[in-house]
Amino acid sequence: MQLDLNLLTALDALLEEGSVAGAAARLHVTAPAMSRSLGRIRKATGDQILVRTGRSMVPTTRALAIRAEVHTLVQQAHRLLSAQQELDLAALERVFTVRWHDALAAACGTALITAVHRQAPGVRLRLPAEPGTDTPELRRGEVDLESSSSRPTLPDIRHRLVGKDRLVVAVRPGHPLAEGPLSLERYTAAEHLTVSRRGSLRDPIDDALTARGLERRVVAAGPTTAFALQLALDTDLVVSLPDAVTRAARDQLGLVTLPLPLQLPDVPLYLLWHQRYDDDRAHTWLRETASETVRALF
Repeated sequence: MQLDLNLLTALDALLEEGSVAGAAARLHVTAPAMSRSLGRIRKATGDQILVRTGRSMVPTTRALAIRAEVHTLVQQAHRLLSAQQELDLAALERVFTVRWHDALAAACGTALITAVHRQAPGVRLRLPAEPGTDTPELRRGEVDLESSSSRPTLPDIRHRLVGKDRLVVAVRPGHPLAEGPLSLERYTAAEHLTVSRRGSLRDPIDDALTARGLERRVVAAGPTTAFALQLALDTDLVVSLPDAVTRAARDQLGLVTLPLPLQLPDVPLYLLWHQRYDDDRAHTWLRETASETVRALF
């Protein structure tokens, strides 16, 4: 059955005004046009809706029964199709999924949760473990905000550069590398640990060394930054990782930080989201809050 949903607006006006002329004036149409709409409403509902009593019109029993529901539907439609209202953070109730690299979550997660809860106590955050570098969950709407060290290649994934980090070397107190200047030769001669969710024993440092005709010995790959830092504390293994996002964790463990004896580009840090959220005011607020929180690290 083909229904003209504009008839709901006409029906709402007719029931509110109680006359064809009043409804026509309210919707800025002519009385004959409103009379035709009433005829179509009667045909669609199988009810007279308004019946004449003397010089006035009164609603039928059916019209009285549906008046409140019709009005609610029309108001909901107006809210749905009108421009977004100002964001009321105090009344906002929503669940956001923020998937960050484990080091970033450890460094900024507390500050983000605190800032979000202070401004919007009805908002809940999910910070799941980051499973990989692919972003299909962003496209499916399962993840609202993601971190990455590389710009997205998909055209519908938006990105924002929130900081650049440099790589440093972390070793346990009393480690031989902590004695005297750290040369490239001493660095490559040590035994190393990488951080890789997929267990990779190679990272961009190895590519840079290979380009110089050098090679280091990587003996283990840790799944998370926290695990790698703890392993570096308990052994003579050397771990090289971004400075800002791991500084608090290194300081807490008492690790010694050394400069990387190799010139490498800074590591960029991006926040990613799907374009469906570009005009979502609540998501925009989340992005801004997250960006401010992360930028505080740098």
